[in-house]
Amino acid sequence: QVQLVESGGGLVQPGGSLRLSCTASGSIFRINAMGWYRQAAGKQRELVARVTSDGSTNYTDSVKGRFTISRDNAKNTVNLQMISLKPEDTAVYYCNADSILDYFGVRYFDRWGQGTLVTVSS
Repeated sequence: QVQLVESGGGLVQPGGSLRLSCTASGSIFRINAMGWYRQAAGKQRELVARVTSDGSTNYTDSVKGRFTISRDNAKNTVNLQMISLKPEDTAVYYCNADSILDYFGVRYFDRWGQGTLVTVSS
């Protein structure tokens, strides 16, 4: 089995910064794309940022220039550095891996972490 565990959420004032981290655990051989999604109260889950295994990134328009996604393939981690946070960034943030191959040849699709709450408020 593989698991994704997020950390780093919390309460921050508008204009502040937070760094989210997500670590995948298990007998992992390779992870394809990893990403961060968020779901605000009463809204659908949306893609925030995504990074492929070769480092290509894409961002939703509302976070461009403020959020930076990065990954460490050796550590099976993906991070989201968030600056200039706004109240509208308040949401539960979820880590996602679209495909994970383990050392036994088992492939896991669309794995999610449990979510971490980010609250931007004064």
